[in-house]
Amino acid sequence: MKRAGAPRHEVRIVGGQWRRSLLPVADKPGLRPTPDRVRETLFNWLGQDLSGWRVLDAFAGSGALGFEAASRGAAAVLLLEQDAQLVASLNASRERLKASAVRVQRGDAMSLLASAAPASFDLVFLDPPFDSGWAHPALARAARLLAPGGWVYLESGEPPPAEPPAGLVLYRAGRAGAVHFALFQAA
Repeated sequence: MKRAGAPRHEVRIVGGQWRRSLLPVADKPGLRPTPDRVRETLFNWLGQDLSGWRVLDAFAGSGALGFEAASRGAAAVLLLEQDAQLVASLNASRERLKASAVRVQRGDAMSLLASAAPASFDLVFLDPPFDSGWAHPALARAARLLAPGGWVYLESGEPPPAEPPAGLVLYRAGRAGAVHFALFQAA
């Protein structure tokens, strides 16, 4: 019997050293990991080698985006998640993969986006809870965290803003079903 894909409560890392490794996905309201196809598109846009990059996955959830970046060579990946059960799952995945470049922190993403040091990341992933309304405010806060030439990836149920926040330029955007996704670069 042919396997149709990962079980419903797992997501597969699509590239890099941990390609095909599975990450658990908790059954939580609003938690919907970035689909494989969208992650493949994103990393085709960014390039497959993220060696030396400093990455923030601000609403980590399953950690699919952050682990994907670490799998492709990112030097430091911060997975930020507020839910204690998800934090425990992220730590378990980090240990199982022996992901030494990954750090898991429990905390509020919107607060960290407002308080982190400017220019402290090369790539920021923003995939807030689907109907939270935080996508555009988080994007505006993330702009100041980027190193020169850095990137912000935004995934949301709403289209990216028609006019990006100051300091950002829309690079590419797409849509997969109800999910809108966009990649912005520091101007």
